[in-house]
Amino acid sequence: MAAPATPSAPPSYDEAVVGGADPAYPPAQPAYPPAQPAYQSEGYPPPQGGYPAPQAAYPPQSTEGYPPSEAYPQGAVYQPQPQPQAAATSYGTSPSDDVEGFSAQRSLNDKSIRRKFILKVYLILTAQLAVTFGVVCLFYFVDSVRFFVQRNQAMYWASYGIFLFVYIVLVCCADFRRKTPHNFIALAIFTLSLAYMTGTIASFYHEGGGRTVLIAIGICAGVTIGITLFSIQTRFDFTSCGGFLFVFAWSLFLFGFIAIFTYSQILYTVYAWLAAVLFSLFLAYDTQLLVGGRRYELSPEEYIFGALNLYIDVVYLFLIILSLVGGGNR
Repeated sequence: MAAPATPSAPPSYDEAVVGGADPAYPPAQPAYPPAQPAYQSEGYPPPQGGYPAPQAAYPPQSTEGYPPSEAYPQGAVYQPQPQPQAAATSYGTSPSDDVEGFSAQRSLNDKSIRRKFILKVYLILTAQLAVTFGVVCLFYFVDSVRFFVQRNQAMYWASYGIFLFVYIVLVCCADFRRKTPHNFIALAIFTLSLAYMTGTIASFYHEGGGRTVLIAIGICAGVTIGITLFSIQTRFDFTSCGGFLFVFAWSLFLFGFIAIFTYSQILYTVYAWLAAVLFSLFLAYDTQLLVGGRRYELSPEEYIFGALNLYIDVVYLFLIILSLVGGGNR
């Protein structure tokens, strides 16, 4: 019996290329049948004439009627336009903020609002000064009233307590001083108390025969009008000097406290002149807060606060001038 045939060795590279492969190795079958067209695999006959050639997605656009685009010039550099700088705001806040009655610089840009606000404040201030100097003249020229207020010092200290209490309320309570009619009632009480104090102090300068108070009123009126006009037209911003005014006022307070125990007329005169300078600066400061257009300004709702500050400046300036003019007649 013949032995089974042993398969030959694998074909060489040349035999495989030429086609002389060993029949023991059958040709490799494709793993997957070739893909058929969709119409054949689904049983549909091909369309007559075959499939049309694909069309362009977008037809070419005609360029007629449009000028040829110009090339960007070589070497040109884009120059950004400078942007306008925003105006400085008050207290480091945004223009819409309102901090304790102070607002940003653009809050009073409307001229009609500004004029109405200024007019309202000065009308209130005029009424306050009319009442105050009316009381001063009454206490100064009517002998019976003058003797009464000089003998009853308790009423002076009572009016001083009312003055201090109402002043703290109006300064610290922003909502209260903006609410009508509470703000006008409080301002009226404040005005009457300070008017009584001013009239009582003026009654002790009667030795000059009436000239002392009239001279002091005239000087105070002239200084007030001059400082007001200067503050409105000057470019110097007094509203940015709040820190300096605070230090000046505190130093003057300590100086006056020490001067009480010296009983020196020269020292008292120096103190009075420094106080006159201080309240003149305060008058310029408060005037620019009212008029606006500076670093800080008052909100249009703060007409009571504006009138209160100007009223105190004018009255204290009058008392200081009265002490200087009538220093030898006390």
